[in-house]
Amino acid sequence: MGSGSFYAQARTEEYAARAACGAGAGKKSFPIPNSEKGSDWEVKKKWYKGFRALLMVAAVTGIVVTSRKSMDYRKGEQSYAQAVQEAGLSPWPQEPRKDLAERPLGQEAASEAIEELETDPYALVLAEVNLEALRETNGDVTGWIAIPKTDVSYPVVQTENNTYYLNHTWQKTGSSVGAIFLEQYSNPKLSDFNTLIYGHKMRNGSMFGSLSSYEDMNYWKEHPSVYIADDRGVYRYDIFAAYEVGVKEIVYRLDLEEQGLEQEFIRFSLEHSDIDTGIVPDESDRIVTLSTCTGRGHSTRWIVQAVLRGRILRDVE
Repeated sequence: MGSGSFYAQARTEEYAARAACGAGAGKKSFPIPNSEKGSDWEVKKKWYKGFRALLMVAAVTGIVVTSRKSMDYRKGEQSYAQAVQEAGLSPWPQEPRKDLAERPLGQEAASEAIEELETDPYALVLAEVNLEALRETNGDVTGWIAIPKTDVSYPVVQTENNTYYLNHTWQKTGSSVGAIFLEQYSNPKLSDFNTLIYGHKMRNGSMFGSLSSYEDMNYWKEHPSVYIADDRGVYRYDIFAAYEVGVKEIVYRLDLEEQGLEQEFIRFSLEHSDIDTGIVPDESDRIVTLSTCTGRGHSTRWIVQAVLRGRILRDVE
């Protein structure tokens, strides 16, 4: 038994003896000696000092973390600004697509055939993207993805695992901003029934941070299509669904075609979508699913799905 425990026990026995002798037993508590009050105050002073020190450490840590995060964001912005410059990407034209101006909200074009995009102003901009220049920096670049007049306009990369580009930019520099990347098992030629493309939901709206805005039909009306440029051409995918989904649901399966699950996939997507665009894919279509986090844990993701509806093909030797 330590000396502190011994003295505490002695004081307890003393108080009990005095009370038993009639010194206030059953009427009032025995007064604590001044020496003990002083001891308690010293303990409280030490506790307050420790608590204040802990708060200061927490505040400094918060400042450091925030500062590093801000620096990380700035580096990410610089990295992707450099990508735009290297790719030779021009600003988006001011005029809207004519077909969208004429199409009623929620109504798909009469023909579901793949449209040639020779007059699509956004496709024409992306047709000039210099992917070879980007590959001089990173050979993992497969193309460029854009949702015109939003923050989504980035090179697309792909590697042998789905973790590397979670914390590396398209230049392969370490950063929490990460990159926009293809599922490692997806065909880089976008020939799968469903191609998965991942990106972070950044708090400043960069990367796939703006995808959650598609829960609003008005936002979809203003930004109805996803464009992807690769070595073979430029492709326009019209958005047909947007919703939160569990990571174990059918949209993340990689064996849809092998198991004949295309129709079930389409049904699931349309039933769960937060928006009704009037666009209904079929099992012969090509779909892209853009996937990002929700900010509410790791069990669900927010996805935006679009179906191939237009293209400009390059002259590939």
